[in-house]
Amino acid sequence: MPPAAQSPPRAAGVAPERSLTQRMDALKRANDVRTARAKLKRDLKGGRTNIHGLLLDPPEYLLTAKVFDLLLAVPKYGRVKVNRILTQCRISPSKTIGGLSQRQRNELVSYLRR
Repeated sequence: MPPAAQSPPRAAGVAPERSLTQRMDALKRANDVRTARAKLKRDLKGGRTNIHGLLLDPPEYLLTAKVFDLLLAVPKYGRVKVNRILTQCRISPSKTIGGLSQRQRNELVSYLRR
């Protein structure tokens, strides 16, 4: 018996084929996100933006950013202090802003307000 007609197997983790236009659109979106995040980090460093509001109601471009990286942009917060804060609030250093539960958000903001 001949084998059933099947589409060729796709390797796990391989992105589907995209047209040039789709790839260029994705690249533009990624660059816009990077630019917006860099500006936000500069604003945090300069004290022009408040971390509490960003954690409670993050803009869409911030949802995939790591909590650890965002906290590092806050003045007087280094790796040791950020790790201690995340441990205290039971948040993984690899957690994204969008992946935070409401409990984690509230706990982190109340800890930072101390």
